[in-house]
Amino acid sequence: MTRSRSALTERISAVGIVPVVVLDDADRARDVALALRDGGIGCAEFTLRTPAGLAAIAATADIDGFLAGAGTVLTVEQADAAIDAGASFAVTPGYDPAVADRLRAGGVEVVPGVATPTEVQRALADGFRDVKIFPAGHLGGAGYLDALHGPFPDMRFVPSGGVDPGSLGDYLRRSWVLAASGSWMVPRDVIARGDFDTIRTAAADCARIRDDVRAAR
Repeated sequence: MTRSRSALTERISAVGIVPVVVLDDADRARDVALALRDGGIGCAEFTLRTPAGLAAIAATADIDGFLAGAGTVLTVEQADAAIDAGASFAVTPGYDPAVADRLRAGGVEVVPGVATPTEVQRALADGFRDVKIFPAGHLGGAGYLDALHGPFPDMRFVPSGGVDPGSLGDYLRRSWVLAASGSWMVPRDVIARGDFDTIRTAAADCARIRDDVRAAR
């Protein structure tokens, strides 16, 4: 049985873009989040690929107009840590029901990662209506999402992996795309040198693409 969509996933849908942030220094987290928000992107997933990820979530969870999510959640232990850090949502690269169930039990909205129709069907059976397609670019890009939409018309997808400013609009003009995900507006080296104006400008450029696509619908 599928669940109804939550107010939080609708907020993510309204933002339409989920930056993937890899941080080496959690002290940069608030500045990154504020630059993204002020540029028009009010959410991000802070990946757990580095030790700074959890601290970044905790540091940004209280920012008004910003949703702090956890990315690359691979284990139940990481799920517990993301819950404790105050993550609003979590994104996984693949589909592990135990991880997804733990996050949901902790009140965290989950967008699990899938790559095949079999995985989409399993996620649907387990109550998910929004899934991440990873790695979207290598799997066939927007055309692959079109193919999945046919048998799964009630699913929404978050393409991630290979998404860039050139493909962003093509993804977002599809009504069954919840949001597009990528790291191009938050380069790791730009964060490291504290160039938050560049991040704000990149976010604003992406927000303009999003708004232009929506205006043309």
